[in-house]
Amino acid sequence: MHTVHAFYMHAFSTRECADIMTGGARRCIVVSTLAEACFYADHGYDDILYAYPLPFDKVERCAQLAERLALFHVLVDNSATLEELKKRPLKQGKSWHVWMKLDCDNGRAGIPYSEPRALQLAKDIAATAGVNLTGVYAHCGNTYGCQGEEQIKAVAQETTTLTLQFMEKLKAAGIEGVKSSIGSTPSCSQPVPDMAMLSEVHPGNYVFYDVQQSLIGSCSLTDVAVRVLTRVIGHYPHRNQLLVDCGWTALSHDGGGKLPTGYAVIEGHPELKLLAMTQEHGRVEAVSGKLDFSKYPIGSMLSLMPYHACATAMMHPVYYVHSQGKIVGTWTPTRGW
Repeated sequence: MHTVHAFYMHAFSTRECADIMTGGARRCIVVSTLAEACFYADHGYDDILYAYPLPFDKVERCAQLAERLALFHVLVDNSATLEELKKRPLKQGKSWHVWMKLDCDNGRAGIPYSEPRALQLAKDIAATAGVNLTGVYAHCGNTYGCQGEEQIKAVAQETTTLTLQFMEKLKAAGIEGVKSSIGSTPSCSQPVPDMAMLSEVHPGNYVFYDVQQSLIGSCSLTDVAVRVLTRVIGHYPHRNQLLVDCGWTALSHDGGGKLPTGYAVIEGHPELKLLAMTQEHGRVEAVSGKLDFSKYPIGSMLSLMPYHACATAMMHPVYYVHSQGKIVGTWTPTRGW
């Protein structure tokens, strides 16, 4: 079986990045917000999965996208949402394309794979007029608790196995032609052979990577593409600290400062720690000993590798694309819900 990469756009939400990820095909993408769905639809994208438990107040907007595009998919993990879809039949003879969210021990959205109501919901979706059960979707976000390739592969294998077992239940119930998918950047970075039996996998963060992914085992620090540049704006020898113009509005508080170097890795300066941030300020101190302030003149720049690139990227209205020290382009992300 050939497994398709359905690329998750929520991490970076730019047309340029999406064009690279899809190889210019502009199809088979996954989004977390309707703002993203509309943005990509407006730029010629189709076959879009809104991979978020469908809020009732957004059914009409989803219906409009489903009627406009050749393929627009929604996510369902409860019977109440299915009832809302029944109340809004699509025009032009179209049917809702529904992916059922399965929880394979990740513990976020999804109906638990082991509960009888999971199979019953799938049967109800498949039996509903004007609704197609297109696929089963499982997010193995529990890979984010892993440390190293072995642990990642163990979670990826378990999620894959549970998803494929559920697909066999569907077939036994007479429900055929349903796609199967799992996804997370760690599982797609360290895949197991059985993932080739799935219809799709859904990575997202991998396109930039970050410090968190390097700690999990998805990548090495040399694979991390995103940086936040910050300027030294103050010297405070009496407390052995530098002040930089990067607060949590530029980096986010993700990671909680638990790295040995605080909230980020300061590239080329393993001796420095981003100790704390307020909205617009960051406090930098030495990992140990006294700072040599002459090495970090006021006005000089430091390059921060973020703990979580997705959260950091959401803080910025434009991304500067650089090569060999020169800016070669700018990407503008979409925002909103």
